[in-house]
Formats: sequence, structure tokens, C-alpha cells
Amino acid sequence: MESKFVRVGIRPVPAPRLRRARWYEGKPIASMFILGAILLGCLLCGLFLPKDPAYMDLFNVCVPPSGEFWFGTDTMGRDIFSMIWHGGRVSLCIGFLATLISTVIAVTFGALSGMAPRWLDDLLMRAAEIWLSIPGLLLAALIQAILGRASVVSISVVIGVTGWASIAKVVRAEVRRLRGSEYVVAARCMGAGFFRVLWKHLAPNFFSSIMFMVVMNVRGAIVSESTLSFMGLGLPLEIVSWGSMLSLSEKALSSGAWWIILIPGAFLVATLLCVTSIGNYLRTGGSREESNL
Repeated sequence: MESKFVRVGIRPVPAPRLRRARWYEGKPIASMFILGAILLGCLLCGLFLPKDPAYMDLFNVCVPPSGEFWFGTDTMGRDIFSMIWHGGRVSLCIGFLATLISTVIAVTFGALSGMAPRWLDDLLMRAAEIWLSIPGLLLAALIQAILGRASVVSISVVIGVTGWASIAKVVRAEVRRLRGSEYVVAARCMGAGFFRVLWKHLAPNFFSSIMFMVVMNVRGAIVSESTLSFMGLGLPLEIVSWGSMLSLSEKALSSGAWWIILIPGAFLVATLLCVTSIGNYLRTGGSREESNL
């Protein structure tokens, strides 16, 4: 009788096909686009601003959004649409300048601690921990109150000198890991100084480790400037920034002019969320591994 079953061999399983992730997969494209649009608008705002952001039109005070005033006016009659883009330029300038100052201090201090003898390293790290234990906003407010009248440079310096300690601890750990490398030892044996070893041999190898913290420092600096302005310790009213615009929130709430708070707050929150998203992307490595179909 003919068998109803047919014996077959082991069927070969095809090897999984690998594909490279597309250029946009895993990247915060929306955050990059929104942040790029805000940066571009702030840089080129002089080409399309309909009104002078500092002009006080006392005949149009607290006007809601309309065809003439797209985002309305504030309690002093200034056009909020023009103030948003002009003030964003100031806030972003403070964020980047303060981050530059804090990064330079952190890299120098952390590298010095990492290359120093054990006793000096312990002393410097204890000093950094004491500095880190003091609330940064309280310290910034104290220093700014001592300095007196605020300006863009003074606010940037105050925020920069209070936000370096956390980055310095990471730099110190990376330098202690790298200081025994052959190229570092060879450079020191050839007479290279501390700063040459730092910028030529150490910094290129640990900067990727602190990139996330540097990007997040930009966000922290913008928040600190807005908070200081809200507390009355930031920029004066004649210097328009997102923080100085939010400092008018009490008058806006009492007058029912919601657009004075909502629109600048929306731009500030959108910028902070975009910076946070890009920072998280940098923290996770910025790339995706090949996946199976």
C-alpha cells in the first residue's frame, strides 16, 4: 500500500536580511525642526518684524490677538509678536554664553582634579561637592543681587559660574580613566603642558561623555534666566527676553490678558522640550543598531 506520508529533509532557513536604519529613524526630527525654526526666526527677526519690540503704544494696551497685533500687546502696549522673536534672541544668547562659561570652568577644574595627586584631587572634589550642595538658583540670585543691575553678560556669567560642578565631576572621572593611556604619558614625557594635553589628547576623548550635560545646561540656563526675571532679579524691562516677558504675569492675570503669559510661555516650553529631546538623543548614543526584518 502506498504511504500517505512523504519524508522530506530539513528545510534550510534563510538567513535574516539586515538593513541599515534610515537616516531619520530614532532621531528627534520634529524637535530639530522646531528648534531650528525658532533659532532661525530669532536670528533673522530683523527682516520680518512688523513693529519695534520696544515701542510702547499706549493707545493699544492689552489688546488681544488680532490682524494688526498677531499675538496681542502687553500691559505697556508693546507688540508681543515682535517681542517673542527679539526676546528669544536674548534668552538663547544667555543660554549659550552661560553654557560656554560653565563648560570651560568644568573642563578645566575637572581635568586639573583628575591629573592632580590624590590629596589635591580629594580637596578639589570636596570643594566641588560643597559648591554642588548649594542650590544653584539661590546662589545665582545672591551673586546677581551683589552685582546690582543686570545685563546680558552679567546674567550669563552668574549662571555660568554656578552651573559647572556636575560636569566637572564627570570630567574628573574620565580624565582619571584616560591619564594612564600611552598617548597621554608620551605627550607628558615629551614636555607637553597641562593645557596642551587637555585640549589635544584628553578633551577629544571625553567630550562625547559630557555632551548630554552640556546640552542640558543650555536648557537650565534659559530656565534660570526666566526664573531670575520672574523674581525681579533678571534683566530690566527695557531689555526684552522671554524671562522679562513672563515677569509681567501678575499684571496679566489681574487684567485677564491671558495671551501675555500663554504665548511667551508656549515658546519657552517648546524650546525647552526640543532641547531636552535632543539631549536625550545624544545621551543614548545618537544611533540605532541594525535590525532584523
